[in-house]
Amino acid sequence: MSFRKYKPSRLATLPSTLDPAEYDISPETRRAQTERLAIRSRLKREYLLQLNDPNRRGIIEDPALTRWTYARSANIYPNFKATPKTSLIGAVFGIGPLVFWYYVFKTDRDRKEKLIQEGKLDRTFNISY
Repeated sequence: MSFRKYKPSRLATLPSTLDPAEYDISPETRRAQTERLAIRSRLKREYLLQLNDPNRRGIIEDPALTRWTYARSANIYPNFKATPKTSLIGAVFGIGPLVFWYYVFKTDRDRKEKLIQEGKLDRTFNISY
């Protein structure tokens, strides 16, 4: 079964999986990719040897994971940048609930007060307001 050569449409771009630059790379790039793959393989093998060691005592420290966790959780304020979006989110989640509950309680009290003044609210056994 022979396939025709893919011809991109005028309205659509060439898919990245069919891009010749993806596969026709220079020997230097190929060498760099194999070196990175070898480093990753060595690190993975070392980690798996430590993980599967039957005489292991304690936990395995992964420095990259420790750095990632620190940067993700404990180190957010030095890297925080105030923008209009973050300021708006802070105002909505900080002041918004206060304004909402103020409105709810105020309207409920006003409604009850109006009913009390009109004499329509039955207040038997009511100790507080």
